[in-house]
Amino acid sequence: MAAIQLLRHATLLLDLDDTTFLVDPMLSEPGEIPPIPNSPNDRENPLVDLPDVDLTYDAVLVTHRHRDHFDDAAADQLPADVPILCQPEEADDFRDDGFTDVRAVEETESFEGIDVTRTPARHGHGDLAEQMGPSSGYVLDGSCTVYLAGDTVWYEAVPETIHAHDPDAVVVNAGGAQFVEGEPITMTPEEVGEVRSAVPDDVPVIADHMEAINHCLATREDLAAAVEGVTIPEDGERIGL
Repeated sequence: MAAIQLLRHATLLLDLDDTTFLVDPMLSEPGEIPPIPNSPNDRENPLVDLPDVDLTYDAVLVTHRHRDHFDDAAADQLPADVPILCQPEEADDFRDDGFTDVRAVEETESFEGIDVTRTPARHGHGDLAEQMGPSSGYVLDGSCTVYLAGDTVWYEAVPETIHAHDPDAVVVNAGGAQFVEGEPITMTPEEVGEVRSAVPDDVPVIADHMEAINHCLATREDLAAAVEGVTIPEDGERIGL
């Protein structure tokens, strides 16, 4: 059994076999997070509510600790003993938050029989990518294989990861997040199209990370108009894999 439920932005419930991962929890109420600095608008975040869903999970997987992927509300609300899988660079930050079961994924960690492999990501272009700090994708391998690309643009490591792991589903963080200056720091509709072209037609490409944070400028409508064959869930929607 495998399914993905989009809660909001990049916050997912990923069911794989008998295990549920809560991915990139942003649990704040609308307007509790200030606008992303140096953005084209000053709307307060999140822009939308969390859907009313059964928030039951076995572990938390965090691609990186930007506030739209792990916020103060998550730090306050998650149980202190929940297993948290994360980048090695951020493990101590979670421990400083009071979490007692922090598992830094250097390469591959096994959790309840599922292999969780950290994969490269580039959160922008050029110097801006360096300023954004480390970001990771993850491949979860159980009865099926799911590639969470994370906050990344399209660059050589993404097709290399697809080729190496042959995923049964790919989740991409879209939205074309952008500051006033510089190129987008997450995938644009055109880059999502590159992912769609890189996997077989029967492998679903699921796009999230849209319409919830003020600097994500590409909407679901923009993506649907630009690329065919991409699954674009609504908040709260559950997709079987």
